[in-house]
Amino acid sequence: MTQHLIALLPTLLWASAATAAPPPTASPQAQADNAALAASLNWADQQDFDFASRGFLGSITDGKIRNAKGEVLRDLADEAQFSGPAPATVNPSLWRNATLVAKHGLFQVATSIWQVRGLDLANMTIIRGTTGWIIVDPLTGAEAAKAAMALVTEKLGPRPVVAVIYTHSHVDHFGGVLGVVNPADVAAGKVQIIAPEGFLEHAVSENVIAGPAMLRRATYMFGQALPRGATGHVSSGLGPMGTPGTYGLIPPTDSITPASNNRTIDGVEFQFQLTPSTEAPAEMNFYLPAWKALCLAENANGAMHNVLTPRGALVRDAKGWAGYLVEAKRRWGGETDVLFTSHFWPRWGKDHINDYLLRHAQAYAFVHNESVRLMNTGLNAVEIGEAIKLPEPLATAWFNRPNYGSLKFNARAVYQRYLGAFDGDPASLDPLPRADLAPRLVAQMGGPKKVLAAGKAAAAKGDDRWAATLLSTLVRAAPETNGAKAALAGVYRQLAWRAEAAPWRDFYLTGAQELEQGIKPSTQAAVAGIAANLSVSMLLDSMSVRLVPDRAIAPLTIAFEIPDAKERHLVSIGNGVMLHEKGVNDAAQATLVVPRRALIGLIGGAVKAPDLIAAGQLQIKGDLTVLQRFMGLFQPPKPDFPLVAP
Repeated sequence: MTQHLIALLPTLLWASAATAAPPPTASPQAQADNAALAASLNWADQQDFDFASRGFLGSITDGKIRNAKGEVLRDLADEAQFSGPAPATVNPSLWRNATLVAKHGLFQVATSIWQVRGLDLANMTIIRGTTGWIIVDPLTGAEAAKAAMALVTEKLGPRPVVAVIYTHSHVDHFGGVLGVVNPADVAAGKVQIIAPEGFLEHAVSENVIAGPAMLRRATYMFGQALPRGATGHVSSGLGPMGTPGTYGLIPPTDSITPASNNRTIDGVEFQFQLTPSTEAPAEMNFYLPAWKALCLAENANGAMHNVLTPRGALVRDAKGWAGYLVEAKRRWGGETDVLFTSHFWPRWGKDHINDYLLRHAQAYAFVHNESVRLMNTGLNAVEIGEAIKLPEPLATAWFNRPNYGSLKFNARAVYQRYLGAFDGDPASLDPLPRADLAPRLVAQMGGPKKVLAAGKAAAAKGDDRWAATLLSTLVRAAPETNGAKAALAGVYRQLAWRAEAAPWRDFYLTGAQELEQGIKPSTQAAVAGIAANLSVSMLLDSMSVRLVPDRAIAPLTIAFEIPDAKERHLVSIGNGVMLHEKGVNDAAQATLVVPRRALIGLIGGAVKAPDLIAAGQLQIKGDLTVLQRFMGLFQPPKPDFPLVAP
C-alpha cells in the first residue's frame, strides 16, 4: 500500500506551468469552423461583462498567492493575457469565457454580501452577520483561502469568522477551510460548520474507490501539465484555474436535513433547499430574505455543466437537476433581487433572474427529455450525441453554452444513466480489447504506412475526427511507426483549437503533449486533512479494490478493533476476494487494536507497525504473521497509466 491508497477528488490536480515547443497554429478548416460558430453566437448580449465587473473593490496588491515558505503558487498577473479578440487557436466562445473568469478580486454582491472571485476555481462568499463573518465555500486550498481572507480584512475591516457553510461535497468548496478558521475554535463552539445532509460521507468517499483512475483523467480534464495561454490552458470553464495548495476538511457541526432546513446564523435568516444528486451527491441552495438574495451553489452557472464529467463520476440526474431549479424559481423567483453562485458571477434584477432560472432549467430538462426520446427511437449514445441540438432560444443564452459541460457528452450520459454502456448491438456484447483490435484494423487497412498516409490526408482536408480515429488506432497498434505520434498530436491540437468546452480542449492538448513528450509524473496535492476523515469502512472498501486475487486464494481472517470509534470490523479473505463486516464478533486469526487515524496511517504507509506499538497506538492479538501476510496482498494503483498510447 502507498500514498495512492487514499486517492481523493480528481479536482485536487490543477493546471501548472510547463514549457513546450510552440505548436503550429490552427488549420484553415479549424479557423473556418471557429468563424462559423462565432457568426452564430449572440455577441450583442454583453450583460455578463457588466455582471462580472459590478461591485469590484480591488484585488491582491502584488497579485501573488504564496505558501508558508513564501513560494508563489499562483501569479494573478497571468490573467491579463485573456483579453481582446479570440486567437486563432482558441474557440471564440471559450475565449469569451476565459476573458470573463479572468477577472479577480473582491466584489460586493449586496448590502452585506461579498464574493472573492478568480483566486481559485470557485468563489468564496462572505456574509456579514451580527458579530462576524459567515463564509460560504472557503475555496480549495488553505493558501488561496488565507489570501482571500486577507483581502477581505484589508477592504472591509477585521471581523471574526463565526460560521462556515459548505454548499456541497466537492473539494473546491471546502478544501480551504483551514485557511479560514482554526479547528480549535470549531471544537470550542466558537465557529459553526454547516453542510447538507450526507456531506461528510460524500466529501470523503465519493472518489475513494475509483480515485486513482479519476485522478489520472483529471490531469487531462484540468490541463495540469499545460502552459497557460492561447495555445494551452485558457480556462477551466467554471473558473480560471485551481490554485495549488494544502487541502483540509473540518467535519460539519450542523447538517441541513429535509426536516430541519431553516437557520438563523449570527442573526441572519437562511432558508435552505436541499438538492441531492444534482451537481453533487450532497448539495444545497439557500435564500437570504434580509437582502432578497438567492444562492444556487453550483446548480446554476454561467455555462452548461456536466451531467457526467470527462474525468469520471456517477452520472448525475439531469431531470432532478432541472426540477430543483424550477422549485427554486417557484419559491423565491418572485422576490429575488440578486442571485449568486459558487462559480461565475452574480445576476441582478427579477426579470433577468427569472428568465435565467427558467431557460437554465429548460436546458437540463431538454438534455434529459430529448436524449430519452432519441434513445426510444433506437439511437445509441454516440448517435444521440450527434443528433441532439438545443432549441435556439436556449442555445443563444450564454449561460447555456458548453464552456464546461458539453451537450454531446451530457446526452450520452443520459443514455448511460438509463441503459448503460452496451448499445444493444450483439457485436458490442463482447468486443475485442483495444490491444487486439488496433493491430487487426491496421493490418486490414494495408499496414502502418498506409494508415499513416490516410490519417495525414484526412488531417490535410480538415477531417480531424476521422484523422484522429485512424491515427489513434495506428499509435495503439504500432506506436514505433515513424511520424505516427507526431501526426496524431497535430490532429489533437486542431480539435483543441475548435473545442468550446474547456475540459475537451485540455483533454486534446494534454494528449498531444504526452504523445510528444511522454507522461509527466503527476503531483498529488497535500490531502492529509481530508484523508484523516475516512471512516474505517471507507478505508477497507478502498483496500478491497486493490487486492491482487492470485495472492489471496488461501483463507485469512483479521479483525480491527477501533477503540475511539467503539467499532470492530472483521475482514475475511479467500478465493481472491476481500470482504469486511462491521460489528461482527467472530473469531479472527489476528486482531489489531488501533485508533482510527493510526490505522489510516498504517494502511497508507505513513507510519509503521513497530512505531505504533512503541507509541502505545497498536496492539496485536493472535498470529503476527497474519498481519504481515495481509499487508502483502495488495497492489498500489498506477497513478500515471497511459491514455493515448499503449
